Amino acid sequence: MADELDALLERVANDGLRSELLHHIERLRRKRQFGLVFESHLPERVRLIDHPLRRGSLVVRRDAPLESPPQEVLDVQESPVTLDTDGETEEAARSDLVVVAEFGEPIHPGFRRLGSIDRGGDKPAQIVIKGENYHALQALRFSHAGTIDCIYIDPPYNTGARDWKYDNDYVDTEDRYRHSKWLAFMDRRLRLARDLLNPNESALIVAIDIHELHRLGLLLEQIFSGCPLQMVTSVINPRGRYREGEFARSDEHLLVVTLGRAQVHGEPDEDYREGKPLSWRTLRRSDIESRRGTSKGGLSQFYPIYVNVDQHRIERIGEPLSHGAPRESAPHREKCMAVFPIREDGTEMNWGLTPNSLEQRLASGYVRLGRATPMKPQRYEISYLTSGRINDIRSGRAQVVGRDNTGAVMARYMVPKLKMPTTSWQRASHNAEVGGTNLIKALLGDKRFDYPKSLYAVEDMIRYFLTEKPDSTVLDFFGGSGTTTHAVMRLNRQDGGRRQSILVTNNEVSGDTAAELGERGLASGDPEWEARGIFEHVTVPRVVAAVTGRTPEGMEIEGEYSFTDEFPMAEGFEENVEFLELKYLDIEDVELDMAFESVAPLLWLRAGGAGPIIHRRRDSLGALVSFDLTDRYGVLFDPDHWRTFIEKAPASITTVFVVTDSPSAFASVAAELPPGTDVVRLYENYVSTFTISSGH
Repeated sequence: MADELDALLERVANDGLRSELLHHIERLRRKRQFGLVFESHLPERVRLIDHPLRRGSLVVRRDAPLESPPQEVLDVQESPVTLDTDGETEEAARSDLVVVAEFGEPIHPGFRRLGSIDRGGDKPAQIVIKGENYHALQALRFSHAGTIDCIYIDPPYNTGARDWKYDNDYVDTEDRYRHSKWLAFMDRRLRLARDLLNPNESALIVAIDIHELHRLGLLLEQIFSGCPLQMVTSVINPRGRYREGEFARSDEHLLVVTLGRAQVHGEPDEDYREGKPLSWRTLRRSDIESRRGTSKGGLSQFYPIYVNVDQHRIERIGEPLSHGAPRESAPHREKCMAVFPIREDGTEMNWGLTPNSLEQRLASGYVRLGRATPMKPQRYEISYLTSGRINDIRSGRAQVVGRDNTGAVMARYMVPKLKMPTTSWQRASHNAEVGGTNLIKALLGDKRFDYPKSLYAVEDMIRYFLTEKPDSTVLDFFGGSGTTTHAVMRLNRQDGGRRQSILVTNNEVSGDTAAELGERGLASGDPEWEARGIFEHVTVPRVVAAVTGRTPEGMEIEGEYSFTDEFPMAEGFEENVEFLELKYLDIEDVELDMAFESVAPLLWLRAGGAGPIIHRRRDSLGALVSFDLTDRYGVLFDPDHWRTFIEKAPASITTVFVVTDSPSAFASVAAELPPGTDVVRLYENYVSTFTISSGH
């Protein structure tokens, strides 16, 4: 950046202006805060497999090296296509070319509907999008700006194992710029993600391992300046992954950014779950620093407790013995045994309560006499309820259901208590093999995805932020195998929620698969190649199997879900799902209202993504319609019919799209709609959203 500014300054002809600019730039440089530094303008190019060829389009050959520069289309005939190559023309077959979008170009996205599942009644659909995630995030800025409650992503870990692409090329350990490329890649997407999060209350969760952990932490601090950043370490492979000469890695990390009022919610404490008996504390002090005669242990807490041997009950609390006085000096009581706090090695300890406090608890039934231990120095086990447990009884959180034969209360929890999760997780449910690999194998029948996340680990993390938000929206733009959608559906089943997930993934194949297919003469865009991509080969089959309860072969899925909510996987979920593919539209078609079918799903998403999609501009006879309505949103194609539109609009409608070039006509319609209605002018709002989106 400094070199670029200096070069620009040299082009300023006016000496005075150049000097003044240099002065102010130097002042800014001195104030600049240095943090994470990386090249942020490395290019990214996206191949638009199905985008139509038009004059002016940039294209590359389907089989050209990935670093090949794009060529401009000069003329489009049926075949061949005329291209500009360094000022000279050449021809190429249409089928050999693919349109590319360079980073920074305004794009005008739409969606193609690929299919749906309808099992959830009127619930919002779970959205699964096939497409490049940077441009998908741009599209979602039109439909979800500032409304996402939680983003959970599991981006490429940049291990050097050719597990992700930058600018259409796999990144490996030989690439000396791989960290800079990864940061540039993440920076652009996280800045768009920031625009989608609800600034008043939302959370961003990023799973990562050691390869980019520290760089990612700095990047998040820069992008989400002023927002709390926390880290959780999770053991996902208790046995550890073997590495020659290194520690076997068993964990990964989750970086969590919270915005606004967002905070971590508690989770059920197993010690306080409903129906569980209250726990009792051993009356004898346990720490050696509290032994008899110490100031910490107190000088009045070594005393006899008289137990009536025949009646098996505590009869009396004796007076404290002075330090040094032998136990035998305590008064004798008929038919009773004097019990003192003594360790098995003979060390004299102290009781955990003074005599007065113990007597008060004993009278209320809060002291319990345990079994006799005549062969040990302390002849009986004695325990008591702590103040916290007593308060649980008094507050009604726990209820006394009876008394034992010694008079001690028997109480159980009626209202569960919560505890705050720790920053270090070692839970059987988070084992990636059990909750990830084995689960996908049960759903799909074979190994289709390397290193999937444990379903239950993702579910737990999302729950911490959305347990009190049954209508929230969750976004995952590194969708992978579809775990986030699966986790959201499980949460909905547990509490009857209507949470909606939006999952975005491309359809890339792995480096090994690409090499295999390439040797067979196949390329990206060929049906067989696309069938091996992650979206088609893993994500869609996994989501369909999870919802329907059947494998891709139509068999009932065997086995049960574990942890938190156990039920047969064959039951599936009562959810709706909409599968969409990101498209790149011609702006002229959009402005001329000739691309409505592709824009329609985006309007539906902005209206909440529930119920039917208004997707056709014409009726069954082919005639243009003036407007269309659902119980959630409406599209007014012809503002001249606004009165009829408003008369027929249901009271439940929340969003209205008005197709007009006239600001005054739009304002007139908007004024007649109920306050709070989201009124959008098409296509001015849509076009302006994506025309200015090239600044990241």
